[in-house]
Amino acid sequence: MSQEPQASPYRPDPAIAPLAGWLGDAVEPARFPQATVRFRNRRWDRAIGLDDLDEAGWIARFARFDPLPGNPPRPLALRYHGHQFRVYNPEIGDGRGFLFAQVRDGAGRLLDLGTKGSGQTPYSRTADGRLTLKGAVREILATEMLEALGVYTSKTLSVIETGEELVRHDEPSPARSAVMVRLSHGHVRIGTFQRLLVLEEAGQMAQLVDYCLAQFPGPPPPEEAPGRGEPAVILMHQAVERMADLAAAWMVAGFVHGVLNTDNINITGESFDYGPWRWLPAWDPGFTAAYFDQGGLYAFGRQPEAVNWNLGQLAVALRLLAEAPPLIAALDRFGPLYMAAVGRRWCWRLGVEPRGPERDGPLVAASEQAMRESGEPPDRFFHRHRGGRAAEGDLARALEGYRPVADTHPYWDEDAPQAMPIEEVESIWSAIERDDDWGPLEAKVEAVRRMGAAHGRAPRPQGHRLPEGEAGWQKIGL
Repeated sequence: MSQEPQASPYRPDPAIAPLAGWLGDAVEPARFPQATVRFRNRRWDRAIGLDDLDEAGWIARFARFDPLPGNPPRPLALRYHGHQFRVYNPEIGDGRGFLFAQVRDGAGRLLDLGTKGSGQTPYSRTADGRLTLKGAVREILATEMLEALGVYTSKTLSVIETGEELVRHDEPSPARSAVMVRLSHGHVRIGTFQRLLVLEEAGQMAQLVDYCLAQFPGPPPPEEAPGRGEPAVILMHQAVERMADLAAAWMVAGFVHGVLNTDNINITGESFDYGPWRWLPAWDPGFTAAYFDQGGLYAFGRQPEAVNWNLGQLAVALRLLAEAPPLIAALDRFGPLYMAAVGRRWCWRLGVEPRGPERDGPLVAASEQAMRESGEPPDRFFHRHRGGRAAEGDLARALEGYRPVADTHPYWDEDAPQAMPIEEVESIWSAIERDDDWGPLEAKVEAVRRMGAAHGRAPRPQGHRLPEGEAGWQKIGL
């Protein structure tokens, strides 16, 4: 991204209301003993017209969850199923979060205000519905870094410490607690469709498809695509385009999501829900983020496969409305779309003008080989070779004919790039936990945003129809 999101007036639009009766359950937020604002996203509160809230007003909306004007009086915990590490689970849903409100930004895009750590719901099972403060800090770092590296991601809008002590088995306890609000382009998951398939709710499935096509508009399928006029087929094509681009964006960023279950894949192709994430310390396709992913199902190099598999589950669900061949034809587009997106995004991060998949593919391959041979971290590789500089051997030959983009930002003259190694993440958290020192986190967010400005405007996310022409995405900072 290259500029601040443009300010917009507050524009409520609870578009999900006609589906609410079967899509979720109205719930009550938890009541917390304390409320201390720890993070407020001043880039994005203005983009949805909430920048005029003072601290007391911010706490009222995002710790007590007093309804926002024009939005429903009670939040909605969404219902869905999902494959979790390829095992189907019908007993999930929003277990520690809910949809709080919906608004429009200046480009006309519908955005959800969703929570994490806001209390128990009918889907909490035996859990407490809470979020650790460390988990919230990690999500701030993940979303800020991904946004700066051009990934279409949810935004961390608010983190408020809530004064409770939580018991967790995978980190030191008692742990400090928080409630987080994220800004997302919708919360409809592949698992949302899977639930309706299991229940054989064809009418509700059709209603959900229509909602997605209306609220998350995208391009039509290719002219030769079979069944291209059927709503379910149109949505399948759009989902394939979006998720091929998302998988490519993760790979170019060197990011490992960690838990690519079908309930963690958004129909808009927006990256969200960050748990055991990591950035690559070196170019290693087998690198795994989650300690519990002992088989490496969601290892770095297997992320495109995982996303494609999940899209296959969406196609299975949409069989409730459409025949298989048109859905399979849409799914078959994933590979070529993914490779084209990798090339386009790789060139953007490297600072050269793309030349198309046939030329960009060998450049990507040469870059990967150079990183494997040198052991150089991806962040340092892209920084050191910005615009094609300092290239040698096969990489230099692959770069022949590529034109560098105009770069005047002083970031590119600095000795070291911004990165997000796990050691720095732990150091940032340690300062908060030990000394209640938020300075390192604030400094890191500022430095990451500066890096994002140096990269310039990222490639536009694929599979979306621009709300106001090409300028629409510029207005929302993408």
